[in-house]
Amino acid sequence: MSQASVRRKPNDQPALLDTELEHLPPELRWREWMGRVEAVIFAVSEPVTRSVLARVVGRNCNIDLVIDDIRAELAGRPYELVAVAGGWQHRTKKAFGDVIHAAFGTPAGEGAKELSQSEALVLMCIAYFQPITRGELSSFFGKEVSRDLIGVLRAQDLIASGPRSPQPGAPYTYVTTKTFLSQFGLDTLRQLPDFEALEDAGLLSKEKLLAGEIPSKLADGEGNFDDDGAMDR
Repeated sequence: MSQASVRRKPNDQPALLDTELEHLPPELRWREWMGRVEAVIFAVSEPVTRSVLARVVGRNCNIDLVIDDIRAELAGRPYELVAVAGGWQHRTKKAFGDVIHAAFGTPAGEGAKELSQSEALVLMCIAYFQPITRGELSSFFGKEVSRDLIGVLRAQDLIASGPRSPQPGAPYTYVTTKTFLSQFGLDTLRQLPDFEALEDAGLLSKEKLLAGEIPSKLADGEGNFDDDGAMDR
């Protein structure tokens, strides 16, 4: 047996990462944790959850405070650290959207296909009333919501199949996804404007929804809804 095979066995595990860093003074330890957290978030394109970040810092490390300190250091940069879809992600600040569009010819973000007005309205209904069936959506709008329209939203991973409805035939329901949260800059669905509060304030109603009025939280998101394809009524 060669010396190399003795030194490196097939089942050898990589050395465990020192997360506690007890040999470092508190200030340097904190700086190292900040660097690790930012590096992990920077390394991937999707939001990074708290449980993932906890793997690289000490047991007593307050991840929220680490995030706050990183955000403070990024205050003057063209990108920021945002809470989205249950995790954290680096994103270019909206003020630089036109710059990115000029450079690449696509909207800021990931160049996702713009939604038509009808697609946007159906997506908004699903977001507020999920889980909801296609039949219920059709009843809401007084016009059939086509499978093709649902397919567009599914193809962009904005919606997914939810639990089967207890209605006859047990049709599938539809729910929004983490991609929906990420695309519209939401950490959780609780950040959607409260529908009942909008109704009470006279800002939104079924009639306004059918007329194509979209809450600003969705209209100002990164989905870049366009003005085409309004749904016939």
